[in-house]
Amino acid sequence: MPYDFDLFVIGGGSGGVRCARMAAGHGAKVAVAEEGPWGGTCVNVGCVPKKLMVMASEYGNAVADSQGFGWNAQTGQHDWTTLIANKDAEISRLNGIYKRLMANCTTFEARARFIDPHTIEVAGKRVTAARIVIAVGGRPIDPDFTGAEHAIVSDDIFHMNALPPRITIFGGGFIGVEFAGIFAGLGRQVDLVYRADLPLRGFDEDLRTGLAEAMATQGIRLHPGRTIRTVSAAKQVTLDNGQTIETDLVFSALGRAPDTGDLGLDAAGVKTGAMGSIPVDETSATNQPHIYAIGDVTHRINLTPVAIAEGHTLADRLFGPGPRHWHLDVVAAAVFSSPPIGTVGLTEAEAAANGPTDIYLEKFTPMRHTLSKRPRKTTMKLIVDQATQKVVGAHMLGEDAPEIIQGISIAINAGATKADFDRTVGIHPTAAEEFVTMRTRARVSG
Repeated sequence: MPYDFDLFVIGGGSGGVRCARMAAGHGAKVAVAEEGPWGGTCVNVGCVPKKLMVMASEYGNAVADSQGFGWNAQTGQHDWTTLIANKDAEISRLNGIYKRLMANCTTFEARARFIDPHTIEVAGKRVTAARIVIAVGGRPIDPDFTGAEHAIVSDDIFHMNALPPRITIFGGGFIGVEFAGIFAGLGRQVDLVYRADLPLRGFDEDLRTGLAEAMATQGIRLHPGRTIRTVSAAKQVTLDNGQTIETDLVFSALGRAPDTGDLGLDAAGVKTGAMGSIPVDETSATNQPHIYAIGDVTHRINLTPVAIAEGHTLADRLFGPGPRHWHLDVVAAAVFSSPPIGTVGLTEAEAAANGPTDIYLEKFTPMRHTLSKRPRKTTMKLIVDQATQKVVGAHMLGEDAPEIIQGISIAINAGATKADFDRTVGIHPTAAEEFVTMRTRARVSG
């Protein structure tokens, strides 16, 4: 039977837009449905506005740092409403760009759901498609403690009219540590409650330890190994050990889950996994061979560039000359904490599980802080497979870490060895040169 569209994409975020745009460019008849603002999580309630807030939080400390270099500037008062208004203007501009990228596609600004494996109901009408891509991303995980109705989740913070003086964050992952640094940098009292002994479960242990130490020096009050038991209407937080925290705002930062509710996946025969995620094969196909899923909805590597790569590859595979090949087995990531983290490849624990591993580690005070007198340390680490001498992991906690690790990730994806790093001449004076001047092995793991 003929279909209304060659491809129907559910979700107008980074991955969905890239897939739709590339497919339309290959000559396919494409439709896209997005119920919220164009650009998805990253543009609206994720990477972009969050990093604008990170930048805002850094200016006060920059003023303080400048005094060590002879400036007499004094830190003033931060105006939250100005930041939010300017952030909203920038996000609105980006929404428009994403919408214009869909010029060659039919767009629906509504929630789409399956009626059957080839039929979609959207904006009060039913349409059919030969192939369908699910790219709806994720939503914040709601807390389950008593009094959860008195807490906000990460999406809410981007639209608050005011930022109160005392904030308690529950969760030690990406979102929790990033906003702890943001709020502390904006002069708020911050309590960070998390279940593990260190923040950022799954990251390299040296970076986790370094970040915990850095947050403590910023005045962030850490509560490791704890959970929230109750939150009262008066915003009094009671932890599982009976300790109470008087606060003005409770921010639940427990991560995000695939937003697959009310998509009608049962009607399409699409199977789901943990947390409502959609399992896919190496071609992004679900158990229904003409239905695909990309991005955070698969709950694999929940990073915007990965969603874009998956969308681009899928469009090329279905309608173009063939798939573009991306290195999705070794993907760099950043945490915009204070200080930030950049990481790529295996952690020490992961590498050591595969056999003997050489560890190179440097901790030092970055040049800016030798005069600023603000306690700030940088940690840089290389993980080297002892048998092959290939660098299988690089990790950094410190200023400009994400910018530096992006370049290092190219070398690791290319299979560079420790000798390749050693014969590379560094740029002096920089922190980045430490990655090519680590000569002394700190230890052997595994």
